[in-house]
Amino acid sequence: MKYKIEKNSVQETLILPLYSRKLCSELYPNLYRDETAVHLIDQIDYDFSEAEKNSRSLMQRFGALEVAMRQNDLAFEVQAYLKNHPKAAVVNLGCGLDNTGKACDNGSCKIYNLDFPDVIALRQQLLPAGEREQNIPCDLKDPAWFDKIDATGGAVFFASGVFYYFLTEQVRALVQGMANAFPGGVLVFDAANRTAVKMIAKTWLRTAKIKDVGAYFAVSDAPKEIGKWDSRLRVSSRGYMLGYNDLKDPSVSGFFRFLAKVGDNGMKMQIVKIGFGDRQ
Repeated sequence: MKYKIEKNSVQETLILPLYSRKLCSELYPNLYRDETAVHLIDQIDYDFSEAEKNSRSLMQRFGALEVAMRQNDLAFEVQAYLKNHPKAAVVNLGCGLDNTGKACDNGSCKIYNLDFPDVIALRQQLLPAGEREQNIPCDLKDPAWFDKIDATGGAVFFASGVFYYFLTEQVRALVQGMANAFPGGVLVFDAANRTAVKMIAKTWLRTAKIKDVGAYFAVSDAPKEIGKWDSRLRVSSRGYMLGYNDLKDPSVSGFFRFLAKVGDNGMKMQIVKIGFGDRQ
């Protein structure tokens, strides 16, 4: 029995990133493997013909490489935190149908997947919560979800492709709230500079009828710009295309490595890592 997804539905916005992760697994098998995406796409009744046609284009294939690197980088940071905090909470902010939390499972951490109620309802159908795992419906901007996270063993939060949809003030309020609630925790997420966010806005945010793109969260120098929000924040960043992997793999062309360099250096595509110090 396949799960039917209609065109132009909220659910459609969740399965297209899922398809992208499946595509990454096929195009760059040495660099990235998302078994959940491969498995789930087979369970879904949806006309993927347009996505398949687009997948042959150069920019779509590079976009798939971007997705693969971003997920790998975030997983690397989660696993690095778990080495020192094996019983930590692993929290996927704006999870969609992403299963990175489970992919990082060390057998003793607690996994939380957070997203809007309609998203979590679909997730419960396709990816029901496993052992030591909870799918939590919420609005990330409302700090009520803080109380649902057991951070007694530490907490590592990650957000993939999420904060581009937030105003800068909303990201700052969330980060400061998390610093209060989760001292000793870490937040990792992808970000880019104003030029890149404007490009993203033209495509992804067009349907949201957004006028003032400049108010949306963008960052060039994360340690300097985010560091001044709060003295408890320890901020670092690495390019997300080449900051963790040199991409010297037969599946990645020299041209794509050049584009990756432009992304990291020109667009400041980066993974930002924020450590929360003790409460003031």
